[in-house]
Amino acid sequence: MWTLVQGVIGAQTRTAISNASTDALKARYGSWESVAQAELSELEELLRTQTFPSVAAERLKACLQAIIDARGGVDLRHLSNVPDDDAMAWLEDLPGVGRKIAAGVMNTSVFQRRALVIDGHHRRVVQRIGLVPPKADTQRAYDALMPLLPPEWSAADIDEHHLLVKRLGQVHCRPAKPHCEACPILEWCDTGTALIPSI
Repeated sequence: MWTLVQGVIGAQTRTAISNASTDALKARYGSWESVAQAELSELEELLRTQTFPSVAAERLKACLQAIIDARGGVDLRHLSNVPDDDAMAWLEDLPGVGRKIAAGVMNTSVFQRRALVIDGHHRRVVQRIGLVPPKADTQRAYDALMPLLPPEWSAADIDEHHLLVKRLGQVHCRPAKPHCEACPILEWCDTGTALIPSI
């Protein structure tokens, strides 16, 4: 549940800030059920360091309430016995949960499933490389990339891959002005080799 909450409140917010906010929610209310019952104004104040605190509060409350309505409490244990695609679909039906958050819950939590988290940095890198179309959204990128992952990779390997590609996007494959000349994967990148044709 911590992973789900962190994802739902974390839109366009640095990971460390969202992590701290998630911990603060649990410390303040004691349970996710209590968070679901909290006043929106209280949640918004507690989430004031998020980029969009009012949106984060509304989405979180709606998401937690939807889980309570479906499961009788804030509990995702039933997903342990559900196939990956069905578990992802169940999560994506929750308010504020898209493919990135669903993959994060399935991959980096206790579920330890083979699901690739694709954030904006990751998607930009694979689009510029040419692995997915330039206008592919996260779901389309996910569907294109999952079959390419080596079958022997564990959930931890897939998470490490995501973190490395994300870092590449943060350092070299910048949104407005990529630093192609120093990129370690320049020779495999359609965009970079077009910009620096001597490679």
